[in-house]
Amino acid sequence: MKKFINRQENLEAAYEELQNLKELMEETSDTSLKNEFEEKLERGIKEALEFKLLLLFKDPLDKRSCFLSVHAGSGGVDAQDWAELLSRMYYFWCTKKDYNVKIIETSPGDEAGIKSMTLQVDGDYAYGYLKSEAGVHRLVRISPFDANKRRHTSFALVEVTPEMQEVEVAVDESELRIDTYRSSGKGGQHVQKTDSAVRITHLPTGLVVTCQNERSQHLNKATAIKVLASRLFQVREEQQKKEIRTIKGEYKSASWGNQIRSYVFQPYQMVKDHRTEVEVGDVESVMRGEIDIFIEAYLKSIQC
Repeated sequence: MKKFINRQENLEAAYEELQNLKELMEETSDTSLKNEFEEKLERGIKEALEFKLLLLFKDPLDKRSCFLSVHAGSGGVDAQDWAELLSRMYYFWCTKKDYNVKIIETSPGDEAGIKSMTLQVDGDYAYGYLKSEAGVHRLVRISPFDANKRRHTSFALVEVTPEMQEVEVAVDESELRIDTYRSSGKGGQHVQKTDSAVRITHLPTGLVVTCQNERSQHLNKATAIKVLASRLFQVREEQQKKEIRTIKGEYKSASWGNQIRSYVFQPYQMVKDHRTEVEVGDVESVMRGEIDIFIEAYLKSIQC
């Protein structure tokens, strides 16, 4: 709350400074004042819009860090490559937001890309922003894996859960099956020589969580239990709303008809969010993490 109030006070101070600069500009013909005013005005507008966006976060969980998972859907090798491209897009977005982002699990694809990846995103309002990305993402492009250069459609599923602690969501270790295995990683002197990776199965629900990127089995286990707590919380929330249809709430398969957003690389370039109708023609910038326009539009739409 203190950080929130400080941002408001800083905006008020910036507004007063702009008012003073404006009065000085009207009294003098100093062009340097005009340049200074325009720079501070542009920066102030940006900060004001970011602050206004924070007012849309109503859920107490919005301010938390989160876990984001990307799973390849239908589309074979193209879908696995698409899952990796999406994961990279979110990684870029997180670094632009100055969030601390860490890969905690990766399942490599058969020929290229990944079958799944889980990112841990630490920072204020990480869940509030990224929850808008949960759903099926559809890609249309000329496949680099097709010798005949035909256009292919592939899908990936994005899941986002707020970070929870064990004290908030009870995780009874007697209900867990914990398996260890050797992490996949670099070869040579960096090769893993111990079974440090951890796979945890929650027996009552069948939820499976893996972690392999920490330095020790103990750290991998602690991180995996934290991810499990977050997913169990999601299940509990869904159960309170309606009778659970699948173990992770209302499940949508990563295939035709379920997409929240389409990314068309060829024959034209367009990224369109089907929930808000927002469209962006610069696909490359979107894949470099410029997705705020979609996030902001979605957050505003759910407040209506």
